Amino acid sequence: MLRLVLLFTKGILRDPKVRRTVMFYIMIVALTMLFVGVAFIPDQWARNHVWLFICYWLVCAWFTVAAMLLAVFDILLIRAADRVRRRQIEREILGKTDEPK
Repeated sequence: MLRLVLLFTKGILRDPKVRRTVMFYIMIVALTMLFVGVAFIPDQWARNHVWLFICYWLVCAWFTVAAMLLAVFDILLIRAADRVRRRQIEREILGKTDEPK
């Protein structure tokens, strides 16, 4: 089971399209939970079921943090790819100008 979870995680992290789709859906879930928690959970229910209320908001926070971490990871990968591409372009330009005519 753990191996399956690790394989799914690797697949999500390696493919940018899948990663961004997962980020989108995680944010939709987090925003929906935020809206439901603020608008539809009555105070009386929250007082009677404190642990459920706390767990609900912890799950909402977990979704939010997961989406933020995926976003930061995506930004870091984009910057690293940009840096590699910039170095390739610099080598191409410098390599062509240093050649004797």
